[in-house]
Amino acid sequence: MKLTLDTIARCTSGYTKKKRDESVEHYLKRLTHLYLEDRGIDEIGDDLALCRNLTVLYLYDNKLPKVPNLTYNHNITHLYLQNNQICRVENLTPLRKLTKLYLGGNCITVVEGLDKLDALQELHIEHQDLPPGEKILFDPRSLVNLSKTLQVLNVSGNNLDSITDLLCLRDLTQFSASDNHLTDMKELSHLLSAWRYLWRLDLQGNPLCHKSKYRDRLIVMATNLEVLDGKEITETSRQFIKNWQASKDERKRKNELALLHKNTDLGSLGEKDLPPVSIQRHASIPGYIMPGLPRKQFEAVLARSNTLTSSAPPGLRGDKKSVSTQIEEHIWYDSST
Repeated sequence: MKLTLDTIARCTSGYTKKKRDESVEHYLKRLTHLYLEDRGIDEIGDDLALCRNLTVLYLYDNKLPKVPNLTYNHNITHLYLQNNQICRVENLTPLRKLTKLYLGGNCITVVEGLDKLDALQELHIEHQDLPPGEKILFDPRSLVNLSKTLQVLNVSGNNLDSITDLLCLRDLTQFSASDNHLTDMKELSHLLSAWRYLWRLDLQGNPLCHKSKYRDRLIVMATNLEVLDGKEITETSRQFIKNWQASKDERKRKNELALLHKNTDLGSLGEKDLPPVSIQRHASIPGYIMPGLPRKQFEAVLARSNTLTSSAPPGLRGDKKSVSTQIEEHIWYDSST
């Protein structure tokens, strides 16, 4: 079905009914809200261009294959396009006053075309009909621009296994990423430390929800969190968990400090601090005795060797090898006898 002037005229609120003597053009010009949801619309012509003061446009639950051309509707602040057949984010550049954009339930694979929307505060792009095995992607230029104003983001049900790309969205107050494939608590901790204004978080249906102490750990990570997975965080429970975490950290700190002191004490021991090493000597052996000879016989051999050395010719006295050879011969002779 194609949108017509007659359809537009019939899809307004009771507060903005057409006056009897009012022209259609004048009537459309003063419209601010237009309710065109669930009308089977698959084509938008140029008739919307007559609604110059339109601020809220409801076009959800139709059959639109693309975002309509809204060049002349630059006063729109709220645009509802969920549950259509839209495959690409486009034709939104003229909407400089747009603050809320609803695109959930379409076929969008890349979040793009938002780099000129300087007032956008809410983006709802949940549960896209993606090809098997694919996940939704984010255009860096759009993310950089959104980081200036975006406060609410819904990316639920988009096969996401990581949300690191969203780190730059530091002004987020509400974030929903339920029914995805998120598993990394460290990544989440890094994000939550950057999202200091976040007070509502929904991660239901992700594998990380089954990790030990999941809820307690998130409450500790995000100090301003008030609602987690649809459940309010009471001040009593928050304080209890904080005290538990502080006690755990203190025990860990003491254990690490004790280990550090132990290692420091061992490393600071110098050579003078080492205990003395006792060398045991055999009490029954006062000196050296050559194996195989009685003491008296060894002394006799030693005396003869000294006599040989002193009586040797001058040329032979310096020859230590000759003298030692002679001593060995005397020792062999005496031992054999």
